[in-house]
Parts: sequence; structure tokens; C-alpha cells
Amino acid sequence: MKIKKAIILGAGFGKRMYPITKKIPKPLVKIKNKTILENSINFLISLGVKHIVINTHYLHNKISSFVKNKKFSCKIDLVFEKKKILNTGGGILNSSKKFKKQAFFVLNPDTLWRKEYKKEFKNLIKIYQKNNKPAMLLISKNKSFDKSFKGDFNLNSRKQVLRQKNNKLIFTGAQILTRSVFKSKKIKPFSMNKVWDNLIKKKELVGIVSKQKFLHINNYKIYRKLIKY
Repeated sequence: MKIKKAIILGAGFGKRMYPITKKIPKPLVKIKNKTILENSINFLISLGVKHIVINTHYLHNKISSFVKNKKFSCKIDLVFEKKKILNTGGGILNSSKKFKKQAFFVLNPDTLWRKEYKKEFKNLIKIYQKNNKPAMLLISKNKSFDKSFKGDFNLNSRKQVLRQKNNKLIFTGAQILTRSVFKSKKIKPFSMNKVWDNLIKKKELVGIVSKQKFLHINNYKIYRKLIKY
């Protein structure tokens, strides 16, 4: 099975990246002369994705111009959250309308997706297929370049995602979903945490653990350190 649809989350204000993001949206921040948005798009294309939707809000026109000028080899649509940011959950629900019942990736471009992740994404697809349940890519907080991250989740022996007092895993920013996870939710601002908590309660969220070094642009200080790294 190949997943040919994907969403990249690009609507945030990027306030933790000030002063850079006063003039450019966070997805257009560069590492080694390449924007993190371009990096995410190229990574998804390398996985065989044919249709990418990017949700936008802050400095939408700059993201729109960037995508048009780059002329990527897959179809890219922008969904402009014009009035207000819909948060992660509302943003994904709104952006996935064209996907109908198809499975799709959701990527946070703040993570530096590299070729070493390709095998892990294939394994993510396998666990999604095997369980027919939403799946997320997790990583031990010990492998994070940014040591400020606290744990978000744990996994049990059945690869089911849990939330416990001592969470040792953090969310990488990659998941496989279908629109069925949103059920009766309406398009308005809400966090994916509400969806995840509901899935966890029903034992309907699975995950795998990445072995890569987790490089994630969390704030301006970490960004500066990552450039040197």
C-alpha cells in the first residue's frame, strides 16, 4: 500500500521563532539554504505522495508565492484559514476534505525530515494497515536534540499509544489518519490532542518508535543551535 495524500501544517504564527518570523512564516525558515517547507514537500514526494495540502494563515501570500515559484512535481493545494487559525485538529479536518475516505500523512514541517526516515515511514504504513487504526511516529525523548521536550506518550506491547504519568516518548510530528477519526466534529479551532485522547481511550491509536536523532525547530534558540549542528 502506498499513501498518496498528505497534509503539511503551515498556519501557525511561529512566535517562538521571533525575530525571524516577523517577516517570514515559519515554514519558510531555512536550514542549509533550504526552507523547512521545501524539505517536507520533497520528503513526501520521495515517499510517493502525489497530492499535498498545506494549510496557511499567517503570511499566507508568501507561502503561496513560494509554492508557485518552486513548481514541485506533485499537486499542491493551499487551504487558507482566512478568518482565524483552526489549530491542529480543525486545520487537519478542514484541509482533508478532498481526501474523502482515503488515508493520508500529516506532517509538521518543524521536524527536519531526512532520507533516514523513509524506512520508518514504510513501517508506519505497515502498522496502520495491520491494525486499520490511526498511527503515529514517536521517539524517545533521549534522542531529541532539544532537551526541553517532556514525554507525550508511551507504547504498550501491542503498539497501542498510551498517556501515563511517566511518558518517555515524544511525538515526531508524523501521523497517518483518515477523516473517520473526527466523526461528528465540526470545522472550528480544536487541538488534535482531543482526538488523540479519544482514540487512546478506545485503544484505537497505534504507534512505532523512530531510531533517528530528533531534530526539531522548536524555537529561535534551538534553530541557531541546529544551524551550527
